[in-house]
Amino acid sequence: MTKILKINGLGKTYSSGSKQLTVLQNISFDVQRGQTFSIVGPSGSGKTTLLGLAAGLDTPSAGTVELCGYDLNTLNEDERAQLRNKNVGFIFQDFQLLPTLTALENVSVPLELQGAKNAVARAKELLQKVGLANRIHHYPSQLSGGEQQRVAVARAFSNNPAILFADEPTGNLDEETGSKVIQLLFDLNEEAGTTLVMITHDLDLAAKTQQILRLKGGKILTNEATVNI
Repeated sequence: MTKILKINGLGKTYSSGSKQLTVLQNISFDVQRGQTFSIVGPSGSGKTTLLGLAAGLDTPSAGTVELCGYDLNTLNEDERAQLRNKNVGFIFQDFQLLPTLTALENVSVPLELQGAKNAVARAKELLQKVGLANRIHHYPSQLSGGEQQRVAVARAFSNNPAILFADEPTGNLDEETGSKVIQLLFDLNEEAGTTLVMITHDLDLAAKTQQILRLKGGKILTNEATVNI
């Protein structure tokens, strides 16, 4: 298996007045192509900061991130955005759907902006896969939380991403709805052969992935394979 994400000596420090706040320190790990990988840890351990650095949404204070074969430190902001558009999908806790667009438009418009000719057909196909074929013309305000996250899952897979970053994808859902969304996420991920990197507080959910990285105080506590390998 080839490495799709390589992180070496990663650190992130923020300035707060005259003080320096270190959020991450000397983080190193690899994620193999096609692997399911979870990052867990208490609030304030640096999980979301790490995900943002891994996806090139932020720049590190130290260390390197290699994503899909590219050293992010050598790319400018536009080049990192282009890399994400072609290779990366995102799912967030708060869905981040555009309220003025229908479910169909929330999935198809990003594809259209990328120049895809079959954007609407692809969006309809994915919304059918997530069980929303009869809700495609509904706006986010007309959808339940679980349905909104299903739209977000469809959008995340729309560009056939090589790697998918999920930040607490069930954080705003009840247990039953969250379980259904997670099963859908894993099923689509396996079907597409996508690499999944997920942040979660749910240890049972983390145990469904092949590798678990535990953070505490901005440092790696453990990095262990699970029985799912």
